[in-house]
Amino acid sequence: MKYNLDQLNTYAKRYGFIYQGSEIYGGLANTWDYGPLGVNLKNNIKSFWWKKFVSQNKLNVGIDSSILLNPKTWEATGHLSSFKDPLMDCKECKTRYRADELIKRSTNSSVDADGWDYKKMFDYIGEHKIKCPNCGASNFTDIREFNLMFKTQQGVTSDNNDVYLRPETAQGIFLNFKNILRTSRRKIPFGIGQIGKSFRNEITPGNYVFRTREFEQMELEFFCKPGTEIDWFKFWKEFSYQFLLDCGLKEDSIKFYNHSKEKLAFYSNATTDILFAYPWGYDELWGISSRTDYDLKSHQELSGENLEYLDPQTNDTYLPYVIEPSLGIERLFLAILLNNLEEEELGDNKTRTLLRINKNLAPYQVNVLPLVKKYHNELAEEVYDLLLKNFTAFYDENGNIGRRYRRADAIGTPYCITIDNQTQEDETVTVRDRDSMDQIRVKISELTDYLKKLL
Repeated sequence: MKYNLDQLNTYAKRYGFIYQGSEIYGGLANTWDYGPLGVNLKNNIKSFWWKKFVSQNKLNVGIDSSILLNPKTWEATGHLSSFKDPLMDCKECKTRYRADELIKRSTNSSVDADGWDYKKMFDYIGEHKIKCPNCGASNFTDIREFNLMFKTQQGVTSDNNDVYLRPETAQGIFLNFKNILRTSRRKIPFGIGQIGKSFRNEITPGNYVFRTREFEQMELEFFCKPGTEIDWFKFWKEFSYQFLLDCGLKEDSIKFYNHSKEKLAFYSNATTDILFAYPWGYDELWGISSRTDYDLKSHQELSGENLEYLDPQTNDTYLPYVIEPSLGIERLFLAILLNNLEEEELGDNKTRTLLRINKNLAPYQVNVLPLVKKYHNELAEEVYDLLLKNFTAFYDENGNIGRRYRRADAIGTPYCITIDNQTQEDETVTVRDRDSMDQIRVKISELTDYLKKLL
């Protein structure tokens, strides 16, 4: 069974992965809160990415830059003038759409209008009598520009200065390029990684947590010598693909989409999207782009600050080129659930809900269960305290043991530890494997080492 978004939403709310934002007030459109299991999974994803791309990667260092940046940042990058979507409204039901997304949706993604001018998009919608997905009418307003930046004010007087919530984490890295180069004592090639919140006032957010106005990015800016960027682009493209496989995504659910020269952003000389098979079709999970020296050059020109790199071996100076693998945490979160959640047939017309997730990403690694609360809870609490020192553990004493096993399976917990009468006799516990449901007895004194080997 493949879960659709409604079924996944029900599952995620039931078990504490995702809740509707501000639910007690009727919600706030396109906002989501991550519950006890959701925040654990998100943190595990971030930790796994950070290890692979930063802390255990000799090529890269990390940063955590501010969300509010000097507004000149967005002037330099062109966000103030060009970070806009083609907005149009249905005249009948007043629903708003991105014109390019309306074309893509009506043609099942066979026509990609990204990069078309507004007249071409409007004419195409009229000629093909594209209908409003909400009411079915074919009566739209002209296309107009809509800036995606969230504006706010900084200051306490009536002369407040306009500032913006960052629409991407990348620019905080570029602004600190010289600082990091100096303090980390790195030489080109090297990268700077960051995990953080970004904000985009999307016209048509949706598909659950796939496209939201507030989201988290895991982003790397890798600086290299001009002329070597395509080799590094290929390196990070394959590295990113392997990371997704390590996360537990299935090969047949992801594929590359290489942008043609006509589709490349003006600053890019190579871009590839890694697409995932979401319920509505293949869509972008990860973007990998060779951004040339566009960002550093733009900031150098507007700020007047020299951002060139001095090669200590050749004494040449140049603006480094940049490779950017940029991944949204929510999109990967969604892909992991969709790819690993299943209804497994057990025989005798029985099934179980199973989240067959990568054991290192599972919200809880271990579930501690007293067989009978009245007789075994005291010893079970001791085992629970022992395991908490090394693992993300959960204690569950409510319901019969079979139902507790099923709950653990449904949230992806790799191992259940059951304390029973035999535990009181010989200080062994039952260790149950999530995937195979096999069970083995292990001494409490050896339990930590045993689980460390498995995890």
